Amino acid sequence: MKKIEAIIQPFKLEMVKEALHAISVQGMTVNEVKGFGRQKGIREVYRGMEYQVDFLPKVKIEVIAPDDKVKEITETIIASARTGRIGDGKIFVSPVEEVIRIRTGETGEAAV
Repeated sequence: MKKIEAIIQPFKLEMVKEALHAISVQGMTVNEVKGFGRQKGIREVYRGMEYQVDFLPKVKIEVIAPDDKVKEITETIIASARTGRIGDGKIFVSPVEEVIRIRTGETGEAAV
């Protein structure tokens, strides 16, 4: 199993959610996060004063998936989250050693 973490633009969340639902992804966790990448934030002007916004709002989606679904899920996220502009985000894929469903005690892929 793998953990797929995708950091995306907040306005793309609904499109990504619908695209993942269309390929039968059954569960995900979503967090509002802040951060920056290569762009190192942005400069804004407010009431004539310029200031630096270091941390930009993003959304982090986490999905646990069987190894054979990882490519399909990552491709779906890329297709639905891409704008072609800087700040589109990143996807991280990590191994998951174990999953346990608290309610039933199921383990492994049955618990996902």
